[in-house]
Amino acid sequence: MPILLRYVLFLLLSLGTASLLHAQSSNPSPASAASAATPAQTLDQLDSQLDTVRSVLKDKSADAPIADLRSTALSVQDQARQLAASLAPQMAALQAQLAVLGPPPAKGAPPEAAEVASRRRQLDKAQAGLDAQIKQAQLLDQNALQLTEQLTGLRNDQFQARLASRTATPFSQTFWVDPVRTFPDDEARLKRLLARCSDAWSEAWQPPNRQPLLLCLIAAALLLAGGRWLLERLLLTLATHHVPDGHLRRSAMAMAVALTAVLTTGLAAQLVYLGLNWNDILDPDLDALAEASVRLVCFAAYVTGLGRALLSVRRPSWRLPALPDLAAQRLRRFPWLLGAAALLFGLFERTSRAIGSSLPATVATRGLMALVVSGLIGMALLRLRHARRELAAAGGELPARPLWIGLLAAAATLGVVVSWLGVATGFIALAFFVAVQMLWVGVIVVTVYLLIHLLTDLANTLLLPRGRSGKRLQAAFELAPHTLEQAATLFSGLIRVVLVVLAMATVLTPFGAGPSDLLASAGRTFSGLKLGQLAIDPGSIFTAVLVLLVGWFVLRTLKRWLREQLLPKSTMEPGMQDSIITLFGYLGGLLVLVLTLAALHVDLKSITWIVSALSVGIGFGLQAIVQNFISGLILLVERPVKVGDWVSLGTVEGDIRRINVRATEIQLWDRSTVIVPNSQLITENVRNVTQSNALGRAQIKLPMPLDTNAGKVRELVLEVLGAHPGTLATPAPYVLLENLDAGSMTFNCVAYVGSPREVAGVKSELLFEMLERLRLARLALIRPQLIRTLPPLAENDEGTG
Repeated sequence: MPILLRYVLFLLLSLGTASLLHAQSSNPSPASAASAATPAQTLDQLDSQLDTVRSVLKDKSADAPIADLRSTALSVQDQARQLAASLAPQMAALQAQLAVLGPPPAKGAPPEAAEVASRRRQLDKAQAGLDAQIKQAQLLDQNALQLTEQLTGLRNDQFQARLASRTATPFSQTFWVDPVRTFPDDEARLKRLLARCSDAWSEAWQPPNRQPLLLCLIAAALLLAGGRWLLERLLLTLATHHVPDGHLRRSAMAMAVALTAVLTTGLAAQLVYLGLNWNDILDPDLDALAEASVRLVCFAAYVTGLGRALLSVRRPSWRLPALPDLAAQRLRRFPWLLGAAALLFGLFERTSRAIGSSLPATVATRGLMALVVSGLIGMALLRLRHARRELAAAGGELPARPLWIGLLAAAATLGVVVSWLGVATGFIALAFFVAVQMLWVGVIVVTVYLLIHLLTDLANTLLLPRGRSGKRLQAAFELAPHTLEQAATLFSGLIRVVLVVLAMATVLTPFGAGPSDLLASAGRTFSGLKLGQLAIDPGSIFTAVLVLLVGWFVLRTLKRWLREQLLPKSTMEPGMQDSIITLFGYLGGLLVLVLTLAALHVDLKSITWIVSALSVGIGFGLQAIVQNFISGLILLVERPVKVGDWVSLGTVEGDIRRINVRATEIQLWDRSTVIVPNSQLITENVRNVTQSNALGRAQIKLPMPLDTNAGKVRELVLEVLGAHPGTLATPAPYVLLENLDAGSMTFNCVAYVGSPREVAGVKSELLFEMLERLRLARLALIRPQLIRTLPPLAENDEGTG
């Protein structure tokens, strides 16, 4: 099996390369041809194309498709815009050269040098010609835009008239009179087309072309026979070994099944076309028909692939929608039937255009296609409903159906009814349009459904905190796990919104319009929007977002490099390093903001009205914020306090953990954090315990009775203070007799420790040790006097002596 697989892949790559080289040799690149023309020649060609479109519109007898004329006008508009944009840098260069030469001399002034005057005349002449070309390109752009809008209106009018047109009902004899009458002529045209196809086949079978044709036919047969199966097995193996187990593997395989059908069947059709037209055997009409047939085969294969991926009959565990197995079994043939119907009627439609078949034959064919397509959709809905009823009757659990599924089913049912009623009442065009749109909308909905699942599962897998990529992102950007989860949720929602909006825009686009029309319309809509004096341009917004993201990434990377590599190797203390990193972050953030505004083309004039409107709020409501911000900068530059200092501010005493833009975080002894505005650290009295001397002082006061042996107490306390491992020998501990009072004396015992943060723990241990040693030495501390309350006198004691 591996040998066969390698052979097939090698054959496909060889034939694909041959087809690409053949196509490049037979069709010269339009870009190279266009680049050889001068701007003046390009403008003349674009002007002649617009004149041709206008002449066709004026000629009422001409039967040119409006969609083709509109495409030509849109192409002229795009080329005119590109030409004007390409000439703008040349105009700027000429203006820069003229600016270097300076203004021409005034009247009465000494004349300039002959070389300078000659150069000025050349530049003026070139500038005038270039300016004329730019203005002509801009005029062509406007004319093409007006012509496009005119063609759009005509197309919509024709579309509405076509939908409103009515013929005799197919159930009447009148309807079939015209097709029967024109059938001999249509048959003769079809026979002539078949004869041309037969001649082309005979010519392709001649010895010069026989070998490429046989190779292409053999490769196409291999693809159709086992290519899809081999490719699916290969993708399944890759997914099993390289895609994480879970939702991503299921959605990836569903999309792979859909694309595999297009790849194999479409490539087989392309190989057949390549073999028939290896040496440009087909005439232009047959070549256009063959290319259209290849596109139809790809579309039909995509329809069947989407159905197989959605139903997943053979692997129910890989099925994306909550669809019972019974329903999937009942619907397994409908994707193939819809794809075959789309291919068959599409080929008949293209053949009718090629031979110029009569209108009655076209109407009858479209009516038949409307009945077949809408009938297949109606039968699929009925089978799905019957399957759900059987499952409910058997006591099975029905999966919950989302609201949008119910709405789509109701809309499809209504479309089936309208299509059949349209055919029955003679509105063939309306019925055909509804049937085709149901098939097209179904393809779009299923594609968006698969893409939403695939991209959402991909985002969730890449941003999973416990996954390999999630751990790498956490280590690279210092992200918390909940940040990745929030990012995954945000990306999933954004993906859903973008895909749903694109799907709705594609579905709701007027008949005959395409994605290019939608993008052009959106560009024209947003190009005229302004926010005050600031113009809203989608391209500028995208560039600004890109600048913001790249700037943020670069700033984070540089801050991490400073924090982890450069500054730790210096002799700076940690507080100074943190201040430098914070200042760098502020300046870098300001630079990124300026670059983002520059990408948006925002200048001071554009935001003057915003500044003027906020000036009152900045002066009053934001006064405290500005004051704290300036105070924060002073703290970072002057550094009266820094990160790691032990400070005391009023009742707040603790370590400075972080100095932010507006406030400073101080951690207390109980691990709680107090947020202090920066202005208080500047304007109020602050006690910095560790600024000049980082030592801590453990102070204990011992009240003793007046008859206590003071020398013995002093000796005992000094021994306890010096023996503790947390106290310092330098400065040495000391004991002072601080006070003598009536009946008591007070000893002030002081020992120094390495940090103020150790004072509480060392003091507690010293107290425990002192109390134990004093108890053993029978040295008692003074006790508070006991106040006894005498009982009240009895009544019989009153007045007694």
